[in-house]
Amino acid sequence: MVSNIPEESTTFIGRRAELHRIGNDLTEHRLVTLTGPGGVGKTRIAMRAARAAAPRFRDGVCWADLWPLQGDGRLVAGVCDAVGLADHSARTPVAALCEWLADRRLLLVLDSCEHLVEACRDLLGDLLTAAPGVTVLVTSRQPLDIVGEWTTEIGPLSCTGDNDALALFTERAGTAAPGRRLTAPRSVAPAAAICRRLEGIPLALELAGAQLAHSSVERIAARLTSRFDALDGDGPVQPPRHRTLRCAIGWSHELCAPLERLLWARLSVFRGTFDEESASAVCAGGPLTGPGVRTALAGLAAKSVLSREGSRFRMLDTLREYGRMWLAELAESRTLADRHAAHFAALGRRAEQGWLGPEQLAWYGRIADAHVDLCTALDHFLATDPEQAQELGASIGFFWSCCGHLHEARDYVARALAAHPGPGPARTRALWTLGVAVLLQGELASAEALGRECARAARESRDTEAVLQAGYLIGLTHLMAGRPMSAHTVVAQVLGPPPHAPFDSPGRLRCHLVQIFALTGLGRLSEARAEATTLRRGCEQRGEYWTRSYTDYQLSLISLFQDRPEESAEHARAMLAAKQGIGDKFGIALGLDLLAAAVAAQGDGAAAARVSGSGQAVWRTVGHPQRGTPELRAVRAQCEQRARAAIGDEAYADAFHQASEEGPGTALPRILAGDL
Repeated sequence: MVSNIPEESTTFIGRRAELHRIGNDLTEHRLVTLTGPGGVGKTRIAMRAARAAAPRFRDGVCWADLWPLQGDGRLVAGVCDAVGLADHSARTPVAALCEWLADRRLLLVLDSCEHLVEACRDLLGDLLTAAPGVTVLVTSRQPLDIVGEWTTEIGPLSCTGDNDALALFTERAGTAAPGRRLTAPRSVAPAAAICRRLEGIPLALELAGAQLAHSSVERIAARLTSRFDALDGDGPVQPPRHRTLRCAIGWSHELCAPLERLLWARLSVFRGTFDEESASAVCAGGPLTGPGVRTALAGLAAKSVLSREGSRFRMLDTLREYGRMWLAELAESRTLADRHAAHFAALGRRAEQGWLGPEQLAWYGRIADAHVDLCTALDHFLATDPEQAQELGASIGFFWSCCGHLHEARDYVARALAAHPGPGPARTRALWTLGVAVLLQGELASAEALGRECARAARESRDTEAVLQAGYLIGLTHLMAGRPMSAHTVVAQVLGPPPHAPFDSPGRLRCHLVQIFALTGLGRLSEARAEATTLRRGCEQRGEYWTRSYTDYQLSLISLFQDRPEESAEHARAMLAAKQGIGDKFGIALGLDLLAAAVAAQGDGAAAARVSGSGQAVWRTVGHPQRGTPELRAVRAQCEQRARAAIGDEAYADAFHQASEEGPGTALPRILAGDL
């Protein structure tokens, strides 16, 4: 059982009755929606409820953060990420998701649905029908209003009796001002007054508690009373809860330094988490200098406006909405959107330039961390500058295609090409990126056509790198179609006569890799081994992972063909370790197939069956049966034949099935540790 429930960074207080009720609701209903105003604690309660319910679900809990998603189009991709589906098929993402979940028994949590209500309603209508073993827990400020939905309203913390509100405020105050105690009689009364005034709303209490770093509890209570009295006028003493939270946020905003308020507004342009570098690049300007951004970030974190997640920061939806309102008041919304998009376009260019260097693995991580904001930048460019959308899509498309975002890579680049049909270097590169995505989805004819269109455009513009990239795409298409001689001929033409310098450019390196694949497919194993060994050594010296993993793939395959199963297993494990670092599930599936074959060739049928089953589990996450170059079919067949002969059909089937039901996230670390 695997779960990806976020870790709680602060203590959890109260809510025993709500958690008991939600636990029962999840037993009786397949769709439970927790509703309530922003800041009331729906997400934290959902975390606790999901963790308590997890043992009841064979396939665990899958948590999908929807708060960063902008627009309905990102919903399905976000849910696919949450459930571990990196679909490589040409099906619609919804169809792939429904099929993937059809036989699962899991709890799916969709957190913060209020801005995607219609899209969630449509998706869950399909999903709950197709996947009878799936239960869904939703948090939203409003119900989804679909058949079968059970709604539970989450209210604020109690300010009487157990007084959980006071307990939360006291705990957060202790964090903001270590050593200060609110248990003395003269402190308890104003603290309780603050809790009542803020109506027990957790976010409001956290913001107020953070102020104790710079003020006394008595002064905070007096300021709150003064502020609310001024706002209430002749109205009721207690304003509605949403107004209470808005007033608490406004009060916290007023207590921020001017540059902190400015940064708060500008940071609202980020959809996901962000680091200090991105905050400075996007938000610095005018009175807010680069060092000023660093100081203001620390101030906002100290005031609980931002939360830290490692080296990155996050702003809660409710606080982002408030910042966005002030950004509009400052008339900076368009300016910041432009700067945000430009920053992530520059990030994409740097990632592409760094792909071949020692920071390749780090760039895969940075592109993954920035995924939501890269999508936001692409959406912005599609509306304002489609040629820039082509450029950004081409820069990050190879990262995305390798690492679980194949549908998004294809969709964004195809839309950018349609929006700007004129020729240019960005279009040429985008054609290649689209071709790679199409090829990985198994559409060989379309991929070859895109490769040839890219090649024509590259030759006309005399773009040497684009010619190489087109050669790689066409050559790889030939390989996948079982035409190794054609693949070898194509890349030989674009590489030109030796001597070659494989590491001169990404395109040249990838063409050399195709050449090695082609030599193996042609049965020229000694040549292929020599070339792969040399290329791997160069990759290792430069800290390059992606190509090195595929040289290990070839060396593992060649070793099998040359009856060297121990060497084959060693190279297969090296490939798997590299693919795990990159996050390439397609490559992991290929590597597990090879490792199983190598283990079977060593006579361990039970281990081969288990590794094959683990491979099958990963193949399911990429949404189609086992694929790869044609020579792998014979390797897989021989692996199964050897394993069955060693342990018998029944034992093979049992071991294979048991491993195929294990989560890939659990199986792969175990296999890499040598536990087969």
